[in-house]
Amino acid sequence: MERRAAITGIGQSDVGRRLYRSPLDLTVDACLGAIDDAGLTRADVDGVATYPGNMDTPAGFSGAGVTEVQDALRLQLNWYTGGLELPAQLGSVVDACLAVACGLATHVLCFRTVWEGTAQGDRGRASVMSGTGAGSSYRATGFMQWTLPFGAPSAANWIACYAQRHFHEYGTTRQQLAQIALNARKNAAHNPKAVYRDPMTLEEYLGVRMISSPLCLYDCDVPADGSTAVIVSRADSTMGLRRSPIKVEAVGTAIHGRPSWDQWDDLTTMALRDAGTMLWSRTDLRPADVEVAELYDGFSFITMAWLEALGFCGKGQSGPFVEGGSRIALDGQIPLNTNGGQLSGGRLHGYGLLHEACLQLWGEGGERQVEGPPEVAVAASGGGPLAGCLLLTHRR
Repeated sequence: MERRAAITGIGQSDVGRRLYRSPLDLTVDACLGAIDDAGLTRADVDGVATYPGNMDTPAGFSGAGVTEVQDALRLQLNWYTGGLELPAQLGSVVDACLAVACGLATHVLCFRTVWEGTAQGDRGRASVMSGTGAGSSYRATGFMQWTLPFGAPSAANWIACYAQRHFHEYGTTRQQLAQIALNARKNAAHNPKAVYRDPMTLEEYLGVRMISSPLCLYDCDVPADGSTAVIVSRADSTMGLRRSPIKVEAVGTAIHGRPSWDQWDDLTTMALRDAGTMLWSRTDLRPADVEVAELYDGFSFITMAWLEALGFCGKGQSGPFVEGGSRIALDGQIPLNTNGGQLSGGRLHGYGLLHEACLQLWGEGGERQVEGPPEVAVAASGGGPLAGCLLLTHRR
């Protein structure tokens, strides 16, 4: 079904640490950019998909929902969706692929907006602790009732547990893990929109403060403001558009383990294990055919887990695979997170990685362009019990 869908346009607003711009303003910039990039008009757009939809907690996590964008752009929709319980952030793009494949829409505008930098104002990164202070009480429920008493309310704590188990089982080291962050910083130097572009050494990485062992500050993505949009079109409706379409070859959305951060059956991996397996079951292409990989790096260990889940290296072998950084460099075996990812480029929450995959396939990566240009790319998002991935092709 997904092969009936194609990506025909992309757009992105300004990206920055604190832009102090309205999140809807950023969203409209990205959406209009994507529509124009595809050679469409607003009248052509008959579908909208977003993650996570309109929500105001935590601050800055969501910039706009379907309703605001439909109204701002005066769209007439045949289909739309927005929600949190999806196969991670790119699950909204997979939904759009299915919608056009089924004939519910022809051109779907997909977007994701964050403004976590501005939401924090001139303070540091916002606390994830709940409660309002001033003597007020807070009673944790659900997953938090088991983690909050141990001072572990953050995804940094939960992902760190996976990383520690991987270190214990397979001998993975911080020097190996560091290569994800170091590679991201090298690539970000060639991305004018990246938040952090200054060089970083291994010594600087190892010397920065620890957040949740073994994850240090540079293993955590950078809160930012920005919006990213893509147009998903019905594959048989792309004639005459501005760009040659990027085809969706396969998707991975499966979760077979328990939908839990802490009760997964193998705590050296995550739901991405099942999403990756599903992806390859839906195509004759193999991991060796992939020429660029844009893999979620909300925390650096998630990227290591994606490398294993997608078969770029064996189970437990991501440490030796990335050691030294040569295999994942722009001229390496599998160029990784070519725009600096979220660790240095900015936390655009998965959509930025899909945007970069499209730029690479269209040969528009500028100084960070992978030679070729590549014809096969994978974009993946999510960690813990959330995961989704897309295999994209652009044949010349």
